[in-house]
This record gives sequence, C-alpha cells and structure tokens, in this order.
Amino acid sequence: MREREIVRPVDLCLPDGRLNPAAVGWTRRPLHRANLRGWGRAKRWEYWGIVTPRHIVGLVASSLDYAGVHGVYVLDRETGEELNRDAVVPFARGASFPDRSGAGTASVRGGGVAVGTREEPDGTRLRARAPAIGVDLDLKVPVPDGHESLGVVIPWTAKRFQYTVKDVGRPVHGTLRLPSGTVEVKADDAFAVLDHGRGKWPYRMTWNWAAAAAPGLALQLGGQWTDGTGLTENALFVNGRLHKIDDELDWTCDRTDRLRPWTITGPRVQAEFHPFHERVSKTELVVVGGETHQCFGTFTGRARTDDGAWIDLDGLTGWAEEARQRW
Repeated sequence: MREREIVRPVDLCLPDGRLNPAAVGWTRRPLHRANLRGWGRAKRWEYWGIVTPRHIVGLVASSLDYAGVHGVYVLDRETGEELNRDAVVPFARGASFPDRSGAGTASVRGGGVAVGTREEPDGTRLRARAPAIGVDLDLKVPVPDGHESLGVVIPWTAKRFQYTVKDVGRPVHGTLRLPSGTVEVKADDAFAVLDHGRGKWPYRMTWNWAAAAAPGLALQLGGQWTDGTGLTENALFVNGRLHKIDDELDWTCDRTDRLRPWTITGPRVQAEFHPFHERVSKTELVVVGGETHQCFGTFTGRARTDDGAWIDLDGLTGWAEEARQRW
C-alpha cells in the first residue's frame, strides 16, 4: 500500500492538541505547521550535520520541555581528534524554535553553547559557538533549484506522534574556526543535512538513522521507530528529486564492534555501510537519559528509484546510527 503524499499546507495538531489525521503522510517540501500544545512530552529540535573532506560537524539545538539539550561537535577525519561540547539547560530556558521548517529562526544558548539558524531568501544561515573547545562556525546552506526534502508524520497514537523533515545533501559554504586555525568550507566538496523534529514522544524509543550524499545523489534511511506505523522515513534523492521508499528496512550491525560493516536492506535498498569512526554520546538526567552510537563512513550497494532503475550508492559519505532514549 502506497503512503499518502501531502501536497497542501496542513496543521500537525487539532485544536485540542491531538494529532490531525489530515497531517499523516509525507511531503516533498515542508508543508506542516507544528502547532504543538501542552507541556511535558513535546520535543522540538534542529540537528545539522555537515560533511567536508577534512571535517564532520554536528550541531544540535533542542527542547524536551523539561530541559534543553544542545551541542557542538567536530571530528577531524584525518587525525580522529574530536571536539565536543554538550549543554543541558533546565526547562530549555531561552530556547526558541519556529513552528515551520524552512521559515523563521531557531536559537538556543546556555552551558557554554550557542546555536542559531535563520532562514534567508536563498537558504539557511547557521551560527554556532562553543568557546571552551575553540569552535566558532558561520555557514550558509543554499537551497538549489528543484531541491526536494522528505517530510513525514509518524502516527504512534492520537497523543503520540512525530513530524520530521530530513533534508539531505544541500551545499554548504562559509568558515569553521577551530583551535588549529580557520577552515574555509566550500560548496563544491561539502554538504549539509538537516533533521528537523517536532512531536510528542513515548517515554522509551529506539531508532536507526542513516544519511549520506555525493554530487547529484543522496540517501535517507530510518528504522525501528517507524515500524508498524504505516509510514517510513526512507528516500533516495537523484539530482534533487525525491524517490519515496515505503518499505520497512532490515538493519544489522555488530553491537560489540560497530566499526564492522552494517547492512541495511529491503526490496528497494541493498546497502552496506563501512564506518571509519564511531561517536558515542550518553546523557543521564536521573529518570531520563539516552545513548547514541553514531558512526561515520561510506556506503556501497544500490537503491531503486520510483521507475525501477537501480542506482549505485558506492562513494556516498555520511553516517549511520542507533539511539536509545528514555525521555
């Protein structure tokens, strides 16, 4: 059964805060307004991942209602050196998020971390600072003509649901200031990935996520958290055009050694992921906490477009992760 494509603007929630049935489906561009109501289970975040020939950068700005969890991360791909600063801000004080992806500004500050995004006519402006680790970032992320992104609403129940936008393979340019010096990020050999999230989550959740890109090609895959809901967050992007993959996928990895190859397979995906670095992130706040194993690496294999053509994935660079949350 094909998933429903939404083509007109829609509110995520009904006036009473429950999931709007008309919002359930997927989009090629952001069309949902995340009009969340109530306190305690709402999650809002903007995650940006940037891949350059020398560095991988992760920026997170989030509100979990009872806390803001923010972070700046930089990996030197040549040396393996990691720069990392995480911050937990009680009750997400000072955090501001728009209710639409691709519009407005997001801003968080606290615990030695500041992350901000601003939508401009030609794309997104990213700013981040973590003085304690010597990181200062100023980047522009244009939106190419005809570029599509994957938006999906995952309906666990009328009271528990998630809207996500996965925008993969956008060009990025600007400056990355590090303790070792200033790096110029060039649009012809770097790309950015956005994970925009708004929803009301169950207390416990586990997910897989993979994203990767190369010139003219990008891949977005997910698993576990969407299983059984009738929706997936799987897609192949060819020259900016989204090919929606409705099938649930099988993920395998060696949890005793996540640097061994992973496999991600389904009727339209036959992918193998080859990590070169593992990042482990843990957060414990008494009754809530999480653990994420995010591996960076390259993909091989193939995926099939809507018209049945198999596309070679060899050379795509990105990440695959497994996360377990109590929140």
